Amino acid sequence: MDRHTPLPAAIALSGLRKRFAAGGTLALDDVTLSVAPGEIFGIVGRSGAGKSTLIRCVNLLERPDAGAVQVLGQDMLALDEAALRAARRRIGMVFQHFNLHTRRTVAENVAFPLEIAGIPRAAQREKLARILPLVGLEAKRDAYPAQLSGGQKQRVGIARALASDPEILLCDEATSALDPETTQEILALIRDLRGRLDLTVLLITHEMGVVKAICDRVAVMEAGRVIEHGRVFEVFTQPAHPTTRRFVAEVIGHSVPPSTLARLPAPRAGEVRRLVQVVFAGPASTRAVVSEASRDFGIDINIVSGRVDEIAGEPFGVMALAAYGAPERLEAAFAWMRSLGLTLTEIEP
Repeated sequence: MDRHTPLPAAIALSGLRKRFAAGGTLALDDVTLSVAPGEIFGIVGRSGAGKSTLIRCVNLLERPDAGAVQVLGQDMLALDEAALRAARRRIGMVFQHFNLHTRRTVAENVAFPLEIAGIPRAAQREKLARILPLVGLEAKRDAYPAQLSGGQKQRVGIARALASDPEILLCDEATSALDPETTQEILALIRDLRGRLDLTVLLITHEMGVVKAICDRVAVMEAGRVIEHGRVFEVFTQPAHPTTRRFVAEVIGHSVPPSTLARLPAPRAGEVRRLVQVVFAGPASTRAVVSEASRDFGIDINIVSGRVDEIAGEPFGVMALAAYGAPERLEAAFAWMRSLGLTLTEIEP
C-alpha cells in the first residue's frame, strides 16, 4: 500500500440505532463515526447520552437494531458465534468498576480470560511475565483485590484486557471511580500502552478533562446522537454546539469571583461593561489582539486573568477580559476578534 494512502478505519460505525423498549427513547439515533488505527478516540457525554451503549456495540455486547459495525475490517454483525468469539479476542475492554474476583490473586485475575480460552498454563505464565511489568504490577502478582488501591485494581483490569493481545482497547468510564491523581496515572498508562503495543483506544467518559489529557479526537454525544466531533484541539478552542461549550467551560472556563467583580471599575455614563473569555489559538494567538482592539475600536479592556495551557501537545491561551465602551463599539470589537478565529464566550459574573 502506498504510504500516502490512508489506512482503513480500525472501527467504523455507520447509522447505528438502538432502542431498549418498544416506544422508548432511542439510546442511539443514527450514530456514525470512525476511529483511525493507533489513535485514542474519546466519546464524551452526560449520563444517558448513549455513550456506554455505543461502546458496547463495538464488540456486540449490545446489538444495534440497525446500522453497521466494522472492526479491524470485519463486519461484526455478519459473524456467527464462533467467529464473533474469535473477533472479540482482538478487542480488550476495561470497565469502570474493575469486576475483579475477590478470591483470586492479581495474577489469577489477569489469567482468568486465558483459562476460559483454554490457554495452557505454561503459555499463561509467559504472558503474565510480560503483561504485569507493563502495568506496574509485577510486585503485586500474589496480592488479592482487598489489598489493592483503586488505581492498582484498575491496572489489574487493564492487564486482564490485554491478556488476549488485543489490537483495540475499549475503556468504559475507566477512570470515573478514581481520584484525580490516580486518574492521571491511569491515563498516562493507557497512553504509554497505546505506543508500546500499537493499540487503538476508544474511550468513553463524562469528563472533558480526560479527553483533554489523552485523546487525539473526540465525539460529543447528547440524547443518543453525535452532536460534534473533531480533533481535540479544535473542539476545545472552537466548540460549535452549546453542549460542547458547556463541557469545555468546565475545563478551561473562567468565572469572575464576586470579590474581583467588586474591584472592577464601573462603566462610565453611556458605556457598558462586558465580561468575556477569549481563547487564543491558531495564527492570531501571538497577535497583540487586546491592544489592537482597544486602539482601533475606542474601548477600554481590563485583563482580569489569563493563562497558557496545552491540549494534545498544542499550546493555547485563555484570558478573562472586562471590556468597557459603547455597546456598538464593543460588539464590533468582539466581531473583529471572532473574525481572527478567536473564541469568545460571555462570562457570568
